[in-house]
Amino acid sequence: MTTQTNGTPQTAASQPPPPPTSDARNWATLSHISAFVMFFGIPALVGPLVMWLLRRDDAYIDHHAKEALNFNISFMLYGLVAGFLILFLIGLVLLPAVLVTWFVLVIVAAVKTAAGEHYRYPFTLRLVS
Repeated sequence: MTTQTNGTPQTAASQPPPPPTSDARNWATLSHISAFVMFFGIPALVGPLVMWLLRRDDAYIDHHAKEALNFNISFMLYGLVAGFLILFLIGLVLLPAVLVTWFVLVIVAAVKTAAGEHYRYPFTLRLVS
């Protein structure tokens, strides 16, 4: 099926995806915010993992839940390395930097996701695809 847009024919495959529904945006935002379960003694990757397992049928939620999961796995590894490097005193600077970066990027991702953007975290190992 082709459609005319400003005089240019486009196929259905080349059209951008429809904007996410408000329900999808809310669930996707929750997949980022759910990492804050870390403050209750639960690993930060549990929240995004649960969100991904429950809501991966929607492409928007699937994308953001996987992003959040990959990001939290990556930063858990970075935190472990920084924690080990405390033995060499380098970790005294690195560990707080990792934690502050994690916190700020989770907030940025949640805000951009709530606005309907397809956010991709920086510094992330793409382990879950």
